[in-house]
Amino acid sequence: MIELKKSKSFAGPEGPVVLVIMDGVGIGKNPESDFVKQAKTPNLTWLHENALYTELRAHGVAVGLPDDGDMGNSEVGHNAIGCGRVFEQGAALVGKAIASGAMYADGSVWQELVSNVNDRSSTLHFIGLFSDGNVHSNLNHLESMLRKAKEQGVKKARVHALIDGRDVPPTSALDYVERFDAFLKEINADGTVDYCVASGGGRMNITMDRYDANWDMVKRGWATHVKAEGRTFASMKEAVETFRVENPGILDQDLPAFLIERDGAPVGPIVDGDSVIFFNFRGDRSLEITKAFEADELKEFDRGPKPDVLYAGMMQYDGDLGVPARYLVTPPAIDRTMSEYLSNAGVKQLAISETQKYGHMTYFFNGNNSGKFPTETWKEILSDVCPFEDAPRMKADEITDVVVQAIESGEYKFIRLNFPNGDMVGHTGVVSAVKLAVEAVDENVGRIMDALKKANGIMVCTADHGNADDMCELDKKTGALVLDEQGRNKPKTAHSLNPVPGIVYDPSGAANARLADVPEAGIASLAATCITLLGFEPPEDYAASIVEVG
Repeated sequence: MIELKKSKSFAGPEGPVVLVIMDGVGIGKNPESDFVKQAKTPNLTWLHENALYTELRAHGVAVGLPDDGDMGNSEVGHNAIGCGRVFEQGAALVGKAIASGAMYADGSVWQELVSNVNDRSSTLHFIGLFSDGNVHSNLNHLESMLRKAKEQGVKKARVHALIDGRDVPPTSALDYVERFDAFLKEINADGTVDYCVASGGGRMNITMDRYDANWDMVKRGWATHVKAEGRTFASMKEAVETFRVENPGILDQDLPAFLIERDGAPVGPIVDGDSVIFFNFRGDRSLEITKAFEADELKEFDRGPKPDVLYAGMMQYDGDLGVPARYLVTPPAIDRTMSEYLSNAGVKQLAISETQKYGHMTYFFNGNNSGKFPTETWKEILSDVCPFEDAPRMKADEITDVVVQAIESGEYKFIRLNFPNGDMVGHTGVVSAVKLAVEAVDENVGRIMDALKKANGIMVCTADHGNADDMCELDKKTGALVLDEQGRNKPKTAHSLNPVPGIVYDPSGAANARLADVPEAGIASLAATCITLLGFEPPEDYAASIVEVG
């Protein structure tokens, strides 16, 4: 059994250590684009000036992504925070598996899927996020797989495109459509294959729900991709342009579902005998559509007859559940998480968020595993099913109610929570709502501070990545605002490349904590930080704590 050693310099606080993850609340580079800075945040301002405060890296190689041009995301961020080390993540693993050819090796799931369609003269389908955002997917991976499919004799392939606009600019869809149309023209040019787009829609409209928040999204996706039910167009470009005319100002992520037809009929329903690849590598928004394809019985919606297909995910999305049954690339083997160490030490733990980030505080925090450790209690506050800009406070108040009660009870020594506001409202691009969202987080951080004063506990306050801190497009060279033809700011809904705060608040001063010298520290250092503040010695291979105690 893996065990922690007791610290020789500090026995831990009288009250709990509380880890507050302010999702999407980073440190902006331009005040005009930084709606964390523009919001009223008296508590965060006080902490900046009076508590231990540093900046932490939350993107790129610091969280296991291929390079520092890759924005962080909630999945890899919570992995890094929870396991205290940096593992190569989905984008890097898939890229290497494709480049090396390992994904296509003899006996692989890929070969099983290809052999199925070649033997049956059936169709190979690809469903996934249609961008190069590198958070859930990468269009380069799709194009590589289609080239390999042609090389291996697959005659017919269909793509079901989930339009992005969250991990990439909010109205950039046609950039990817035009690129992919050119790719299809080239790959189809010799007349030996028939590869085309079959269906699609905005990622926040169809298919990519998570945490059982809104199964109607999956139902709409199923009707679109599998049943080929819905509005038809001659091309994906025509669909996007038509929806924009009909709904001025609509963001890509919200585009309605569409079908592509040829000769008066949809080109790509998914039918018995086909093979299907869901090419997203990130797990949270992949599990529900995977369940729709794999479950013998499905209670969440009436899917009709389940087609007899071979289905695979790009990666395994849940190691505990073994989902999906087939996957192309093995995910990182994350072990020895902070939760496991603390459980073995007998530390009672509470993990809490609302539905939108509940899985991040549990599944992702515990290394992509859905099972809890013996001393853990998990608490989910149900999220509202409505546009996030309409209710920017989300469930911050309700989360804090439970946390304050837990602090006062003395039952838990370690409490971890996620306020989703800065990220979920940040993705909407509605900056007036973003300010309210950040202010709600600040207010509730203050409530937690007050409770910890009375309980003689310690707060570690941080974020998993930035978002609300970077709400307008900035010139990459100058950092100045990029304006459109009307002189208006161009909205940005993706995560940022900015650092995030690393704050330690110890109102009693019992830890005698001081900042440690950790050059270019990343959020992976937060696990060792919490373990140190709880009165233990962190594992030797964990990223170094940002504080020293005693």
